[in-house]
Amino acid sequence: MDRKIIKRDLFEDIKQHLSQKEMTLLVGPRQVGKTTLLHLLEEELVAKGAKTLFLNLDIEQDFQFVSSQQALVQHIRLLLGTEGGYVFIDEAQRKPDAGRFFKGIYDMDLPYKFILSGSGSLELKEKIHESMAGRKRLFELLPVSFWEFAAFRTAYQYDDRLISFLTQDVAERSSLFDEYMRFGGYPQVILAAESSEKQNILNEIYQSYLIRDISFLLGVEKTDAFTSLVRLLASQTGSLVAVSELSSTLGISASTVKHYLWYLEKTFITHRVSPYVRNARSEITKMPTFYFYDLGLRNFAEGRTKEGMMPDGFLFENFIFLLLRGFRDSFLHPVHFWRTKSGAEVDFVIEHGTHPIPIEVKYAAFRKPVIGKSLRSFIERYHPERAYIVTKDYSHFVSVGATAIHFVPFYLLKKAINVR
Repeated sequence: MDRKIIKRDLFEDIKQHLSQKEMTLLVGPRQVGKTTLLHLLEEELVAKGAKTLFLNLDIEQDFQFVSSQQALVQHIRLLLGTEGGYVFIDEAQRKPDAGRFFKGIYDMDLPYKFILSGSGSLELKEKIHESMAGRKRLFELLPVSFWEFAAFRTAYQYDDRLISFLTQDVAERSSLFDEYMRFGGYPQVILAAESSEKQNILNEIYQSYLIRDISFLLGVEKTDAFTSLVRLLASQTGSLVAVSELSSTLGISASTVKHYLWYLEKTFITHRVSPYVRNARSEITKMPTFYFYDLGLRNFAEGRTKEGMMPDGFLFENFIFLLLRGFRDSFLHPVHFWRTKSGAEVDFVIEHGTHPIPIEVKYAAFRKPVIGKSLRSFIERYHPERAYIVTKDYSHFVSVGATAIHFVPFYLLKKAINVR
């Protein structure tokens, strides 16, 4: 395996989907490795003797072949013949009215498998997604996860023993944790050798996003208010977001704030987390919280990527959210948070069947198990079978009534939370 190729967990899922007739639709933010992943898929297919065609609609020479559905079909038949093959179309959102265009291609019932990809622009994620209901499966490629990062940094020596390695090698775990917390998971950032180079790449990604995506999508040249909003969200990670307060702080209308927040979600910069609600009278039900898809971009927006930056509880909470989001599909339910008007709060709640699983995040060091009033309040109200307090490196187990409370280091969280 090339040391410069970061293995992505999504690769195997997409590879398995290549045998399905429906189109494979890969979306995600810019520069997370979508094109690289497609080329790797194509290489495997070619090695097995399959016929492939790769078009990148950012390239003018390739774009001409999607001038019409007929032109595309003719080009495919010319290169692949009529027996079948695999057609990769990168930056598919460049085609105007892409949803209708590729829906028509699919409905021709051609003997080709189509794999489309593009940035997290709304043209691809929304318009194609909506237009092609029942004709595609959507895959999201996000910044490299901590586990993908750790596996890459350890040269894939440990395979399924990575957790055991991180448990035993405290120095290496600390080093990997500190780097990921500071610079996040964009592949180019990970591959850069020096801290200054990593910061420069983050700057390029951030500016490219503001200039190429936001300026274009919002139809504005000046993005000062938008940039200020991103900075505010970065400094208030995991805090309740009140649109009225943001509107007053930024000096823009509430409707504009909502519009900007919506764009941040749709372009894979922030993720909205909604409250866990059973008693609307006592629980806050309207204000969400936001977390960033990438810690490096979050830190850059807040000006915290420089040497000597120390992680804090807010950043660690964002980190844990990303870990939870990475395996929450095993629960088939989203991640929520819980807060009451009286001030009780639990960082995350996963709905697992009829039993909620509360998860508190604590960055501070533990010497003995301490359970806060908020978690106790949640336990008294909902009587969960289990609860978790996620720490940097502290392990313990206690019970409160019938609830088992696990103090779990972050690197053991997935293993612990899946225990039945």
